[in-house]
Amino acid sequence: MQVIRFGIIGCGLMGREFASAAARWCHLTDIAARPEIVAVCNRTAAKMDWFTAHFPTIRQATTDYRELLANDEVDAVYCAVPHNLHEETYCAVIESGKHLFGEKPFGIDRAAYDAIAACLRRHPRVFTRCCSQFPFFPGVQRIGSMIEQGAFGRIIEVEAGFLHSSDLNPAKPINWKRQIKTNGEYGVMGDLGMHICHVPLRAGWRPRNVRAILSNIVPVRPDGKGGMAPCETWDNATLLCEAEDAAGERFPLTLKTQRIAPGETNTWFLRILGTQAAAEFTTRRPTLLRLLEYQNGRQDWRELDLGYETAFPTITGGIFEFGFGDAILQMWASYVDELHRGAPRGRFSGTATVEEVGLSHQLFTAALRSQREQATVPVE
Repeated sequence: MQVIRFGIIGCGLMGREFASAAARWCHLTDIAARPEIVAVCNRTAAKMDWFTAHFPTIRQATTDYRELLANDEVDAVYCAVPHNLHEETYCAVIESGKHLFGEKPFGIDRAAYDAIAACLRRHPRVFTRCCSQFPFFPGVQRIGSMIEQGAFGRIIEVEAGFLHSSDLNPAKPINWKRQIKTNGEYGVMGDLGMHICHVPLRAGWRPRNVRAILSNIVPVRPDGKGGMAPCETWDNATLLCEAEDAAGERFPLTLKTQRIAPGETNTWFLRILGTQAAAEFTTRRPTLLRLLEYQNGRQDWRELDLGYETAFPTITGGIFEFGFGDAILQMWASYVDELHRGAPRGRFSGTATVEEVGLSHQLFTAALRSQREQATVPVE
């Protein structure tokens, strides 16, 4: 089995999730490569303690990412840093010749993304992808197969969203995601948007115009020092798009990202209506897929309990439930497998590409313009 030696830049929540996925690699039964974490980097040294305590393979812990990139024992890098650091850090990883798996949105704005994309064009041998785990839930994998087979017929309408309540409490102290200098003007779109764009973009559905409704619901928060600080970024975003498929047919595409969604914890959903079939999936019911197939004039919704049906086979029995940690493991299996094989196993079993991330930047940039002008604007 090929061993791919990873360094982690940014030892926060998602860095720990990756490390945990690497520790569970024996869970996978059909994969010819595995990650080994050999180096970690974080500006706050104490955050690396958990990693060094649990992973004896780590031989370097540094507060300077340049030292990690100079380490010849590192083959690839997982990078999870605030958006304002993406351009500098991602370009440095790419220029070092190490492969990159980066968190969205690949740049604080479109100019930063363009700089990262240009750097990649100068280093085409560097394998680079963007993290997006929700398409690896069994219900979404089944929907992907339906899209490939043309089972929906002509698309009538699509709705996708990611809703959670992390900022529902107005007394929660401000963090970097609520400040333009670190998160960027995209606000919630930059934080959550790629998660809901991944499947539509992989399906070949391109937003051609957008009317954005962006909301800053809690304009000030405690600053953690006894005072209050302005919250400059958008809490919630609803994007009403006209999308176009590969055949040139257009349809409504609604995309919702919300940090303040009463009643939600961390809900991702997808709803597709077509002339031949319809499907609905939500992570609230992670093993369930609702399907509507039109037969003999009848319109009957049915519910499929998919259990543990995954893109990458595992030791888990098919009757058991699939969860967030499993989606992370499947996403990482996809990245490592494609790095090893040179191609994804299937259209919807691959991680988000840099080109797809670029399309999301086009959309979010247009959404900001739409909000400013209070008008529908082209996505270009």
